[in-house]
Amino acid sequence: MAERIARPRVGHIQFLNCLPIYWGLMRSGALIDVDLHKDTPDRLSAALVAGDLDIGPITQVEYLRHADELLLLPDLAVGSDGPVLSVNIVSTRPLAELDRARVALGSTSRTGVLLAQMLLADRYGVRPEYFRCPPDLTQMLLEADAAVVIGDVALRAMYEAPGRGLEVTDLGQAWRDWTGLPMVFAVWAVRRDFAAAHPGMVKEVHEAFLRSRDLSLEELDKVAEAGARWEPFDAETLATYFRTLDFSLGERQVAGLREFAGRAAALGEVPALPAGGPEFFAG
Repeated sequence: MAERIARPRVGHIQFLNCLPIYWGLMRSGALIDVDLHKDTPDRLSAALVAGDLDIGPITQVEYLRHADELLLLPDLAVGSDGPVLSVNIVSTRPLAELDRARVALGSTSRTGVLLAQMLLADRYGVRPEYFRCPPDLTQMLLEADAAVVIGDVALRAMYEAPGRGLEVTDLGQAWRDWTGLPMVFAVWAVRRDFAAAHPGMVKEVHEAFLRSRDLSLEELDKVAEAGARWEPFDAETLATYFRTLDFSLGERQVAGLREFAGRAAALGEVPALPAGGPEFFAG
């Protein structure tokens, strides 16, 4: 127990979209104060819900399903106010022609999958046949007419798919066109029991993440140059991507979260949020 209290168990998404936050943590030296666990969004979400992590990122859908166990960390998220570049539907035909077509859902996606399903049903009026599979775009499109992909797979598709005769629908932009609001794909949360027992520690971790984000946003070209050394993207592509993302959770972003939550609750996918909206850590 003493070790747990000394170093909170903190999750980190092992996708490019969170590289700026991790890069800042490295630069600031904050990593020595936490027990950092890197993994995919779905695995980190499950770990936070199970109590195997104390603080970490969680997909919006999984947060909404477990909001009674979690508190949001203020002003910290991964989203977009327009294009996101890395949450896409890649299709062999226009979306309006996907009724009864097969659509592959990347197994690492939760929020992106539900957003795609809502968009296809409510905006395009189509009811595809969905199935889940690993997020390998080539394999997905051997078995389907369209694929929902997120993360690095989706970012590569944004640049490569048009040359293969495929259509790419950016789901961040599609949500903005549909609702006029930003889209929040992941938030940072703390377990309520851990926040009650260690509010000072939670505050320190939260402030470290905010400092990391702000440092990275000031030096995004350096972050992109560092990322380009081990990622299959050049620094210019990464810098454009990082500047496209929205790492904040202010009033507009919370309005977007509430709108998504209301639509998802109407479908029975998540419980309805309380009238006061999402609850934040206030330590």
